[in-house]
Amino acid sequence: MQNCDMRYEPNKSQTSTIEAWQDVSATPYIQVRNITKTYGKSFILKNISLQIYKGEFFSLLGESGCGKSTLLRIISGLDTPTGGEILVDGTDIVKIPPHKRQVNMMFQSYALFPHMTVQDNIIFGLKNDKLPQKEIDDRVKEMLQLMKLNGLEDRLPSQLSGGQKQRVALARSLAKRPKLLLLDEPLAALDQKLRERTQFELVNIQEKVGITFISVTHNQEEAMTMSTRIAIMCDGQIKQIGTPRNIYEFPNSTYVAKFIGDINLFDGIVVDQDEEHIIIESEELDCTCYAVNTDQTPVGSRVTCAIRPEKIMLSKEKPHYNQNCMHGIIREIAYLGDISIYHISIETGKIIKVSLPNLLRLSKNNIVWDDSVYLFWRPENSIILTS
Repeated sequence: MQNCDMRYEPNKSQTSTIEAWQDVSATPYIQVRNITKTYGKSFILKNISLQIYKGEFFSLLGESGCGKSTLLRIISGLDTPTGGEILVDGTDIVKIPPHKRQVNMMFQSYALFPHMTVQDNIIFGLKNDKLPQKEIDDRVKEMLQLMKLNGLEDRLPSQLSGGQKQRVALARSLAKRPKLLLLDEPLAALDQKLRERTQFELVNIQEKVGITFISVTHNQEEAMTMSTRIAIMCDGQIKQIGTPRNIYEFPNSTYVAKFIGDINLFDGIVVDQDEEHIIIESEELDCTCYAVNTDQTPVGSRVTCAIRPEKIMLSKEKPHYNQNCMHGIIREIAYLGDISIYHISIETGKIIKVSLPNLLRLSKNNIVWDDSVYLFWRPENSIILTS
């Protein structure tokens, strides 16, 4: 996984503007307050609280069984919480029936009516709401154009590709102009290439319509690409909320660090510190680990030092580094086209993972199996975890 916030940003001039979640005076559009869900004595959700702002593309990311889909169903009204409240635009919706919540949900299977054409699928919800025919026609025309479905109006779902079905389901959900759109694994049914392309299309559509999206996914790349912010869930609890970049570069726990992307972890003890650096000794490392001192972790604290594989540099010659530098032997190499992955055994017996970009197409790799190499990294790339 790349160490960058991949979310598409069409207007670069606005990237320095303060975001709503950074503004203490901003009012959240969606407020999930102490939501609990139990089945018998088992807790599925444990006092979940979230604040989501208008126009966000917010993702719930976690492994199967972590509670993310249950939370989505509770927001939609398809399930009932054991306790807590959910406010949408200031109104508690927990006791409001699903069809009156102005919250739409797009299912993983898309749930299109197989006997209805594309146009009739989009119209269905609008007719149920008994809108004037002129308004129905205008909204259908708008959705067909927005989703690039012109010319497909009379096709049945069986005559559509996976990507086209996904756009029809999205058009049907957005046509009713909900305050909130929930997406349950929206791209899971698509193949890899189509999924990658659709990620950016979905972000563009969401930015055009301005509706708040909450998406559930277990796909890290999907969440990193599309989301303004991500909530990492585990065992019915939220472990961390942040932008894709912040979660990747500044995980708040060992769990999050391991869950998002690849990482090397070393248990150690803080042995010294000054205004600039914190110094960690670890039996798993063949060197002293230097990190930037950001939170004044006390000397004697047990911590975990984490380094992303792409932050580590390799050299066959000893570098001019007096810190964060080790010697190792190349044990395995995996060529992945854009990058190569190296598994390197250091003198403590620990295997270190390093990834390097393949910058030149015709160049030959001068580092091969069983080569002796030096590994080194900058102190600002050491992540210190206390939990």
